[in-house]
Amino acid sequence: MDSSSILMDFRQTGYFNEIVTDYVSGNNDLRPFFEHNVNDQGLVDAIRARESAPVNREALVEVLRTQYASLEACSGRDHVSPVALDRVNANIEKLASANTFTVCTAHQPNIFSGYLYFIYKTIHAIKLAERLQEQHPYLQFVPVFYIGTEDADLEELGKIFLGGEKLVWNTSQKGAVGRMKTKGLDQLVNRIDGELSVQPHGKELMALIRTCYLESPDVQTATFRLLHNLFAEYGLVVLIPDHPLLKREMTRVFEDDLFHHTASRVVASTNAKLGEKYKVQANPREINVFYLKDDIRNRIEKQGDGFFVVDTAISFTADEMKREIIEHPERFSPNVILRGLYQETILPNIAFIGGGGELAYWLELKELFHHYKVPYPVQVLRNSLLLVEKKWEEKIHRLGFSITDFFQTEQALLDELVKRDSAAQVHLTSEIRDTSAFYEHLRKISGNIDKTLETHVNALEAKMLKQLKGLEKKLLRAEKRKFSDQSGQIRTIRAAIFPNGGLQERVENFMPWYARYGRDIIRKIYDNSLTTEQKFVIISV
Repeated sequence: MDSSSILMDFRQTGYFNEIVTDYVSGNNDLRPFFEHNVNDQGLVDAIRARESAPVNREALVEVLRTQYASLEACSGRDHVSPVALDRVNANIEKLASANTFTVCTAHQPNIFSGYLYFIYKTIHAIKLAERLQEQHPYLQFVPVFYIGTEDADLEELGKIFLGGEKLVWNTSQKGAVGRMKTKGLDQLVNRIDGELSVQPHGKELMALIRTCYLESPDVQTATFRLLHNLFAEYGLVVLIPDHPLLKREMTRVFEDDLFHHTASRVVASTNAKLGEKYKVQANPREINVFYLKDDIRNRIEKQGDGFFVVDTAISFTADEMKREIIEHPERFSPNVILRGLYQETILPNIAFIGGGGELAYWLELKELFHHYKVPYPVQVLRNSLLLVEKKWEEKIHRLGFSITDFFQTEQALLDELVKRDSAAQVHLTSEIRDTSAFYEHLRKISGNIDKTLETHVNALEAKMLKQLKGLEKKLLRAEKRKFSDQSGQIRTIRAAIFPNGGLQERVENFMPWYARYGRDIIRKIYDNSLTTEQKFVIISV
């Protein structure tokens, strides 16, 4: 851990919901909904559980070999050294061995990676795999990025924010975003180039982006190549799960879901219990499988003895549906309820790195995993980081604050600054305390004469305290006008490090940071990333 980093509790930041803060603090209300604790013993228990539930390693390695070999067919040159490529290939081959386990993270193929946390969760998986390798040298651990290529939410996946501006990929394509052609992304790339190529590492970045996005046939390949180029040196293995050999491992679940609706019943039962205290993240449908073919990824509904693909003319009898599952498993795509089960069915996984939303829906799934006898992995909340450039850090310190102070609102910061630095008295703490003591004295006098008079004294006190607090607010407001410069500085700093009033990682993209600092920013994040500590990290850059 770098000395320039600061750790905070997630609850202290004020930016995480109750299910996240309760999970990382070990609240017993959540204990029935997960399998293993996020610690060394929990990881050992997960390894033991996985050892007794083998996966089809032959199919997994074959698919990975094929997918990596396909990179050679892409136009453009990937920016990966032979040493890094050898490390990735070695990790792929390790997966054939029964003593190799994965640490997995996953995300949809957002264009240009989408948000900073895309990078953070990837590095988190790498760091945890490395730590496990050190602790268990007789075993092997491989970090895996599972690309959720089948997600069809283009509105979410087809945009990024750059310099506060939302850039949107305008395309009429439909279906799974990962399968979409990259046509039309050149306009966004040119727009990004105009802003970032002037930065110290801008040309290097844009060469990488052009290779990955303009010289790849589809979005899933572009995302695959971006991850490969950024993280091959760390041994990251990238998997596109949209493959018939892998989908074949799920045929029994697909059929069970379509004909018996097991997942719906099991998860609905869990949600009823979880929902007694927490907001439920994802509710199951009767059928939790999409039909995926060409440019459609649409829900399947059962009507009578037949099945219909919503908003299409496609339909199946019961026998036709069973045959379709066997002959074309790649045409069935799990929704959020079954996606994790698919991931853990095809990977020898022991830990999953996910964000708050992912954690919330994984907590719904433990009993579903038990039903299908698939090991439930350790749920590790992904690292959350705040990158603070030195210029903002210096401005914060000149104002007499620490970086952690800036997790307060702008108003709270200004109030604190005025109370601290004003030469005038702007708070009436002593006067309010003295007033309360005065009315307590009056209550004793009145009570000795007539107990009923105490109510009248209480009313007088309440009225006076209200007036004093109102006066205090007016004094503070009047004094604040003398601190307009400092107020502007606070507003500017908060807007820079908390864009749109939210966490930086949920708005900004990695590209401006890479353009300024090059691969050093990846290394900086890597050096300061945690494994199982479950803390918020502030990094000075």
